[in-house]
Amino acid sequence: MSLIKCENLKIGYNDKTVLSDLNFEINENDYLYIIGENGSGKSTLIKSILKLQKPLDGKIEYCPNLKANEIGYLPQQSSIQRDFPAGVEEIVLSGSINRMGFRPFYTAKHRKKARHNMELMRIEDIKNESYQSLSGGQQQRVLLARALTASSKALLLDEPVTGLDPIAASDMYSLIETINKEYRIAVIMVSHDINAAFKYATHILHLSSSGVFFGTKDEYRNSEFHKRFYGGGIYD
Repeated sequence: MSLIKCENLKIGYNDKTVLSDLNFEINENDYLYIIGENGSGKSTLIKSILKLQKPLDGKIEYCPNLKANEIGYLPQQSSIQRDFPAGVEEIVLSGSINRMGFRPFYTAKHRKKARHNMELMRIEDIKNESYQSLSGGQQQRVLLARALTASSKALLLDEPVTGLDPIAASDMYSLIETINKEYRIAVIMVSHDINAAFKYATHILHLSSSGVFFGTKDEYRNSEFHKRFYGGGIYD
């Protein structure tokens, strides 16, 4: 089933077009990597998918049981976010806010889901710790648990391993793969890591000023697009 479908999409800001004629879809259990050089439109596309920015033309369709505010989102971390003065469990629980409606308190169901996601991310033993005191890898696992609490269908991750050491980055990739394969949650990842894309992705969306590619990773590996930007090398 198609979760998100973009048709003839034109995106930009202040009436300035960044990308046009974007056509792609994300199905249940897909693992889509969005790659491209800086300024190619990745951030604008993210904002459009999350309905934080209105497309200039075309449309983005969501399946009936997926709303834009129910897509789990893990943004790039800023220095302000790293110093956020809150506890781990509080941050993970806050992923439920968009689903609370007019209820002023978290329900037992919200707390149960948050506990499950903390266990999945292996952070239940630090649930009472201050977010500020955690390592970079721990902080990213907290934010990933929060994103999972927001949605059980689709996650949008914006360069989630940036700034992490190789061991923490490998751990994060492994957790995301588990979420995708074992829990059958669609993953949309913005990344510059082409090696990881060939290892984990089912599909690749490559954005550039000279055009757009969308297809499976094998189709991308054999495409002129790949040869033009990466020399057509073979990746493990």
